[in-house]
Amino acid sequence: MRFDIFSLFPEVFTPYINTSILQRARANGIIAINIYNIRDWTTDKHHTTDDTPFGGGGGMVMKPEPIFAAVEGIADGKPDCPVILMTPQGRPLTHVIAEQFSRQERLMILCGRYEGVDERVREHLVSDEISIGDYVLSGGELPALVLVEAVTRLLPGALGDPDGAFDDSFANGLLEYPQYTRPPEFRGWNVPEELVSGNHPAIARWRRQQSLLRTLQKRPDLLEMAELNQADIQYLVKIAEEHAFCLPEAIRKRLDIP
Repeated sequence: MRFDIFSLFPEVFTPYINTSILQRARANGIIAINIYNIRDWTTDKHHTTDDTPFGGGGGMVMKPEPIFAAVEGIADGKPDCPVILMTPQGRPLTHVIAEQFSRQERLMILCGRYEGVDERVREHLVSDEISIGDYVLSGGELPALVLVEAVTRLLPGALGDPDGAFDDSFANGLLEYPQYTRPPEFRGWNVPEELVSGNHPAIARWRRQQSLLRTLQKRPDLLEMAELNQADIQYLVKIAEEHAFCLPEAIRKRLDIP
């Protein structure tokens, strides 16, 4: 899979893409990451990429000419792949969206700066807008890295454990179960007996129930769409009654809790 990233600060990316999962995925030919400096497509001696907004107001706006020239230059014309603008106005990035992007052969990612990009970039070049949260950063570089890693983790061979991505939070609509490692006892705190029992059905059952419990405690909204079997529902009803959880009405209806 190929990522083409357009930024005014390409040096931000180098340390991270040369580390850990992204480094291995690049070395193994699973992904290619190309970073382009938008300034390279400017035509004036000052390499100007921004200007004051029409109508007044504070801040600067990224000009359309170098952005169009950069993207269309790399794409040899009109892009035939998704062109994604990282912006707080975009769709919130989710596991489902990352999965959808992971089926693409190529993604182009635009990193905004200052007050954002000229609206004509949104209207006539960008095909999707993605946000990583309801807050504002100085630019789209960090969000772009978040998107690249979220997508890369889902590609075959990117992780050491082929099933690793399927156990992560949100992969099955629930939060991940608690994790433990050696030593089995630390300061009087013991690893749950099920995990050291060697009983694989018991381990699987414990992990599923802990995942349900953690989701109910921390993100009950996820239960509205999660795939639940009858055993899951019975367990959720049981722990809701035992712990007197206050559940949203939509979830109470789904779980048949009066």
